[in-house]
Amino acid sequence: MAKHNILGNAGENAAIEYLLKKGYKILSRNKRYGYLEIDIIAEYEDILVFVEVKSRSGTYFEQPFQAVNFKKQKRIIKAANIYIEENEIELEARFDIISIIEKNGKFKIEHIEDAFYPRV
Repeated sequence: MAKHNILGNAGENAAIEYLLKKGYKILSRNKRYGYLEIDIIAEYEDILVFVEVKSRSGTYFEQPFQAVNFKKQKRIIKAANIYIEENEIELEARFDIISIIEKNGKFKIEHIEDAFYPRV
């Protein structure tokens, strides 16, 4: 497995651990619909939360959350709509980003709630 994949998996594991400690209920991980993917789907205080996790080993070029551009947001929103319809969910939905920077085996986690919104 490539180094960036190992970091990505470790980052997602750290994000799930973080969310569980905060009281989130994890519903799904790495949910795929063809080329669309949602890293984490959780429920928190009657809100359905779709979480994109971005992990980096440094911030040389950009902060991890900056990699969630408009195109990526559109794909996450599209996958979220499929998930909601498929599961007949009537909860309010929110889109979060968890930005993780790994340094010397330790993770610095930044959780950005309501990071982006579906555009009309």
